[in-house]
Amino acid sequence: MEGCLKATLQSLVLCLLLAAACMRSAGQTTTATRAQLEFSETIFSMAVALNSCGYNDGLENSLPLRQAIRLEVQQVVQQSEEAAMAQRVFCQFQAEHHASDLSHDIAQYVSLALDLGAPPDFAPVLPVADLPPDAAYVQGSIPLLQKFYRAAGLHAIWLKHQQQYQAEIRNQHNRVTEAITGTDLYLKLQFSAAPGTRFVIFLEPMLAPGQVNSRNYGDNYFLVVSPSTDGLRLHEVRHTYLHYVLDPLALQHTSGLKRLEPLVETIKTAPLSPAYRYDFTLLVNESLIRAIEARTLPGGKNNTQARNEYVQHSMEEGLILTRYFYEALAQFEKDSTGMKDAYGNILHDISLERETKRAHETVFASQAAPEVVVTSKPVHHEESLLDAAEQKLATGDHDGAQKLALQVLSSPKNIEDLGRTYFILARAATLAGDMQGAEAYFQKTVEGAHDPRTLAWAHIYLGRISDIQSNRAEAVEHYRAALAAGDPTPDTKAAAERGLASPYEPPSRAPR
Repeated sequence: MEGCLKATLQSLVLCLLLAAACMRSAGQTTTATRAQLEFSETIFSMAVALNSCGYNDGLENSLPLRQAIRLEVQQVVQQSEEAAMAQRVFCQFQAEHHASDLSHDIAQYVSLALDLGAPPDFAPVLPVADLPPDAAYVQGSIPLLQKFYRAAGLHAIWLKHQQQYQAEIRNQHNRVTEAITGTDLYLKLQFSAAPGTRFVIFLEPMLAPGQVNSRNYGDNYFLVVSPSTDGLRLHEVRHTYLHYVLDPLALQHTSGLKRLEPLVETIKTAPLSPAYRYDFTLLVNESLIRAIEARTLPGGKNNTQARNEYVQHSMEEGLILTRYFYEALAQFEKDSTGMKDAYGNILHDISLERETKRAHETVFASQAAPEVVVTSKPVHHEESLLDAAEQKLATGDHDGAQKLALQVLSSPKNIEDLGRTYFILARAATLAGDMQGAEAYFQKTVEGAHDPRTLAWAHIYLGRISDIQSNRAEAVEHYRAALAAGDPTPDTKAAAERGLASPYEPPSRAPR
């Protein structure tokens, strides 16, 4: 969360932009292709730590390199009491922070690793308040990872195996390039990435080959995959790449999507993640991506049955525009117009009445594919709205985040989430450059928050605002209140103590 409040109150956007610039750590390598193949010592270190705690998923299908590194780390731990102690502490934390859905247990640490800088510090790139929820849940593992990294000598092990990592990137380069190039050809896209955007595939053999983790920060998409003895899972690579090229197009056609939002009412019983109900853009593009995948299945036009089954399965999951896009793509394939120019026309031709009828005639499945798995515990309406609001904040959509948070605030049942709701509104005001509104909402956060972390950071923000307004006495009171809030995490304590030591000075304004 450090550095999150700037004089112009535009830090969330800046932090997201900086995340892309800072994500590479020393020792990574890239290839000259639209998709960047890289490796990361940060992700390696997190994966090695998890392996040392008994993470054995997919071990039988992993490259021999994974087992070799596991044995080397095990030998260090057996010979060094310091390394053994650091390992026990990290593993104890991991044992106490299982995800509610065990299939995402390792994914939350991969998500966190994507937000960390280079070792040995592993400093978070994004402000803690803007971490994805799964990464925020395990961010307490950072100091434990630092100790294990040093005690187990992971840097030396990393250097020893760098050439093998580089060789694996060379091995996978052509297959990935063919997958990306084939997708570009189908969509009739130019073979160059948009300025300021990245699609990065991190290869990490220490993870299970069956596990794929993808994240997007602003216009940048990151995919963490592990090669197996049979190669990479190219389906997930193509799927994430399709999001990379299609999601920006959806943002350019928000008015065209607006008229289709009534379709959300038809998927109330579908087994989709709540995010699809609160962000219609996700539903539209996921439907389009499924349709593209159906039309490009192996076997070409002779594989009609498999194509239709794929489309029908997607419809039954709740992706109710898949059939429309599948049919529309038949004409797209005949035309010379690329997807960048055709996207708006394809949206324009959607008949709300026809697709509503088609959705009502669809019998939804009991569960969806892994990408949109239903949570294992009941999701409260207000909680879902706030999760969606957090996602909008992460992409810089302060208006959307504010709208959803205000919707929660209007609910008479909203008691437990009051502090979180005001905290989101305060950050949305921060992103919008509304210092007065931000101050008012941070104050309401202090009055309504029960979570020690939310309470502490609301005081820290108020302290910084007071410092900016040259009200030092009031700022000191807020920093002291932050220390007394009961949040034990190191970043909170450091930020509050820094505020007590000297007045907050906003960093100089950075270019947009």
